Amino acid sequence: MVAGGVVTNSGSDEYKTLRNNTNERWVKDKGLRRLNIGIGLMFSSAAANGFDGSLMNGLLALPQCLFAPPSPRISIGGTPTFIPASYFADYYGRRTCVGIGSLIMMCAAIAQAATHGRWAFFGTRIMMGVGLGFAQTAAPPLTTEVAHPRHRGAVTTTFQAIYYWGAIVSAAVTLGTLHVYNSWSWRVPCLLQALFPGIQLLGLAIIPESPRWLVSQGRSDEALHILARYHANGDVDDCLVQFEFNEICAAIEIDKALASKNDWISFISTPGARRRLAICILVGFMIQWAGNGIVSYYLAPILDTVGITDPTQQAAINLGLQIWNAIWAAGGAIAAEKYGRRPLWMISTVLMLIFFVIITALSAIFAEKHIKAAGSAVVAFLFLFFGSYDIAYTPLSIAYPVEVLPFYLRAKGLSLNLTVVFATGFFNQYVNPIALSSIAWKFYFVYVGCLFSFIFIIYFLFPETKGRTLEEIAIVFDGAPVEIDKHLAALGGTHMRTNEFKPELEQIA
Repeated sequence: MVAGGVVTNSGSDEYKTLRNNTNERWVKDKGLRRLNIGIGLMFSSAAANGFDGSLMNGLLALPQCLFAPPSPRISIGGTPTFIPASYFADYYGRRTCVGIGSLIMMCAAIAQAATHGRWAFFGTRIMMGVGLGFAQTAAPPLTTEVAHPRHRGAVTTTFQAIYYWGAIVSAAVTLGTLHVYNSWSWRVPCLLQALFPGIQLLGLAIIPESPRWLVSQGRSDEALHILARYHANGDVDDCLVQFEFNEICAAIEIDKALASKNDWISFISTPGARRRLAICILVGFMIQWAGNGIVSYYLAPILDTVGITDPTQQAAINLGLQIWNAIWAAGGAIAAEKYGRRPLWMISTVLMLIFFVIITALSAIFAEKHIKAAGSAVVAFLFLFFGSYDIAYTPLSIAYPVEVLPFYLRAKGLSLNLTVVFATGFFNQYVNPIALSSIAWKFYFVYVGCLFSFIFIIYFLFPETKGRTLEEIAIVFDGAPVEIDKHLAALGGTHMRTNEFKPELEQIA
């Protein structure tokens, strides 16, 4: 079924019909147990991002933190790092890129805890952003590319949902050190930033390199044995392993044929690639301009105005909000695999639009009439708004771009998506306060317009990816082998190689 040229139905889950030498319950299967433990430890990349994103709000609430760094966000370090990190991940491998990022983050955390002075602190924040840029660019593709097909969807959507668990730890630690009456009240949370990168390094000791990356480097035999070890307990002739391996080889050959000598030109070389580029950019913009940034800014002053001025109470409410977010994000990750991506995108956006309109109206009443009950109601609707945001925009913010991108564009496309995320976040950090101080609640109408436009963007541009392997998703964008051959001919390339893999590709289609 197609709406406006967009695939709205789920895949056939054909891989589930193939014989596979694994236990349906992965905890009882040696190969899957080792693989999924490694993947779970790699989720700490998202937790590190959440810890870091929540840290400065907690630190600035500590009376013992006597200096305000010139820029509380990591955007300055992270934003210019993602694209160079994508080249590193494609050239040296996903695992190496994650390892470098984790080591940089651990060094930055130790240096930050030992630093004196605002500019030295600022320097360690940039260093932390660089490390996060490397880890966050490679970890999502790695976990998605090594996951068993039965678990791939759940792994991909769960990754970013772990973000809030890092934020919870950060909020809890800063709440716990609130009554430490010396500099360790802020040094301890800074030092604990090394926790999640350390867990990530432990995960790297377990998780294998991406089979897709190995095939792209001409190491097909190694890729086959990794698939066999982790997806079939060492059975190289397993039907599912052979299906996966043939899919990957076929897709990598086509990727090489479609890829331009200039990697970024590949994003505009075919209609499917251009659509993917638009999705990567729009998702990066949407997750920052859905109103969540402005709502977060409004939480602190509204708590003050309704009489909640005690730092401990405010920190407790912040912790409660992070737990609320984590619960709904986890629910969204589960629902995305059960009901599909498109329904979640649509439901989340419509609910956010409804709640944001109500927040705007209540904010106007509070600002114009000074009715405290309206301010209290805003806090309640903030929780409802964030819950709506979390069911799709948190789990799918990383998962969806990673899913829709083919191997040869995956690292670079994700780096572009993350660059947009951090750049728009950086913009929000400095522009939103100016706009709010100038026109107050009227600025909310900008976000109402954004949310309304997002509904049409999702309906006409975002295809369903549920129930498909990564290679099957590529067919949704690029078409069956005949359409791929047409793209190759238009590019002046040869389609002889796709003919060799036509049986596999026709099976995918």
